[in-house]
Amino acid sequence: MQEQALSIALIGILGIGAQWIAWRTGWPAIALMLAAGVLGGPVLHLINPEHVFGDLLEPMVSVAVALILFEGGLSLNFRELRKTDGAVTRLVLLGSPIGWVLGSLACYYVAGLVWPVAILFAGILVVTGPTVVLPLLRQSNVAARPRAILKWEAIVNDPTGALLGVVTYEYLRRSGEGSSLAAVIVSLIAAAIVAGLIGWIAARAIGWLFPRGYVPEYLKAPVLLVAVISVFVLSNIIQQETGLLAVTVMGVALANMRLDSLRDIQPFKENVTVLLISGVFVILSASLDLSVLRQFEWRFLAFLFALLFLVRPITVLLSLAFSPVPWNERLLVAWIAPRGIVAVAISGLFALRLDRLGYGDGSILVTLSFAVVVATIVFHGFSIKPVARLLKVTGAQEKGLLLVGATPFSLGLASQLRALDVPVMIADNSWQRLAPARHQGIPTYHGEILSEATEERLDLAQFQVMAATTDNEAYNALVCNEFAPEIGRDNVHQLGDASDDEDPRALPESLRGRALFSSGHGVEDIMQREEQGWTFRKTRISEQFDYEAARASLPEGGDMLLLLRKNGALRFFTHASRPTPQTGDTILSYVPPILKRPKGEEE
Repeated sequence: MQEQALSIALIGILGIGAQWIAWRTGWPAIALMLAAGVLGGPVLHLINPEHVFGDLLEPMVSVAVALILFEGGLSLNFRELRKTDGAVTRLVLLGSPIGWVLGSLACYYVAGLVWPVAILFAGILVVTGPTVVLPLLRQSNVAARPRAILKWEAIVNDPTGALLGVVTYEYLRRSGEGSSLAAVIVSLIAAAIVAGLIGWIAARAIGWLFPRGYVPEYLKAPVLLVAVISVFVLSNIIQQETGLLAVTVMGVALANMRLDSLRDIQPFKENVTVLLISGVFVILSASLDLSVLRQFEWRFLAFLFALLFLVRPITVLLSLAFSPVPWNERLLVAWIAPRGIVAVAISGLFALRLDRLGYGDGSILVTLSFAVVVATIVFHGFSIKPVARLLKVTGAQEKGLLLVGATPFSLGLASQLRALDVPVMIADNSWQRLAPARHQGIPTYHGEILSEATEERLDLAQFQVMAATTDNEAYNALVCNEFAPEIGRDNVHQLGDASDDEDPRALPESLRGRALFSSGHGVEDIMQREEQGWTFRKTRISEQFDYEAARASLPEGGDMLLLLRKNGALRFFTHASRPTPQTGDTILSYVPPILKRPKGEEE
């Protein structure tokens, strides 16, 4: 019992530790999780998943993959699909069969598999999957359209690849009973339709129950998780491997119902998904038997080469031919196709079944699937950033500041930051209030920042920091609370008095952003100072004019606002944090009008 508990703890430590190292270093998380699992499993023998979980290992991994797919489906809004210019539809309807055929040829002629096994394995390789693509996109700066294409393709193709494998296996199994291929396909299509209906009906039921108060708030997340697992199991009872399709349909259907309840549990489901991806990836890589890799033959290298440089590029380029997607974006999509959990899990499952049917090459699937996973994760994980830069399909290279509220304070701050070459944008729902910003050439966003339409029209990935600077402290707090999960609570700031937990009239810390300035000036304070002619002053820190000298040079009442580091990072001085300037950094302060400036300060 103690050994099992220790193994479970190690799985969590290795998985989340790999994610943290990836965040700190910028290395691909999937590659680090793979390395952590191999290190903890077959290398150091600290984890033996089969011994720890026994017969529960396979169903546990299957349920985890279903939950990951469901969460991915919840992020698939049809408004985002329209941005792909039909690319996802082409990749699913054209790319899947093209990739299946080309993959079958590569498996047979290059890898040397017999035709039945080659066709089955090629169907599985259609899968990319959110378990590998989403962590990759999270850490890369890919532009909006190719990002949407890769995400949609990964989530939709996961059940597609599983179903292609099932079609092949069921035909091989039933052919001995006299069943034709057409009969197998018809029965599986019927099962897939039923599975899709189950997922859709479950989504409609959730969409009816939650808004009407039939489920209390504290039970909504548990009810949703149990519903997903039930839908997955029920669909698999009807036809094996259709459960993935059912939960994907359920997730997409819920995503497009605009339920307020789903927004409330968004952080919870994202946290669960990160835990599941980390845990399952470590478990599967820790389950790898190094003796299986000894079966690896040199011809498999040629197969990997064909898969990476021929099958995937040809599939994508043929599918997107004559589409509105630009060539550079097509090439990026053609290169990125990592395989992960689903490919390994399904390959291992069918390897056992093929052995029972008398196909000797079935045992090679485990070796090949892990080789494909390792190769694609390493190549695509480490190359996505440089390839995106080479093809010029990245988002904003330098992430800037989003100012919510067009006020004299925000206009002055934006002007100073633009002079420092910091990207900045001012958002406001008043066209008139934005007029001075437009006249100065400052980028603006006209619209209600809290509107759902903003999610489609404004890419928040281009901003590293947000500051709500309207003359309404409560609205500033609302904006910060809304965007804290996406931008990061430490990166959302607002004008308004620093909260006092002991003051029953003050907004609690958990409902607001970090208060700008070390003393946390209130909105009225800033408005009065604007009327008095307060201005911004830039101070560059050098060896001759250090931080202490900069502080001493501040006039009475003046306060430091933000710090611009040499690498372009913005750090605000707030009531909760005071960054330490270093040589070469620039401090932006808010000071009263003065006649003479100390040495080191600039206009």
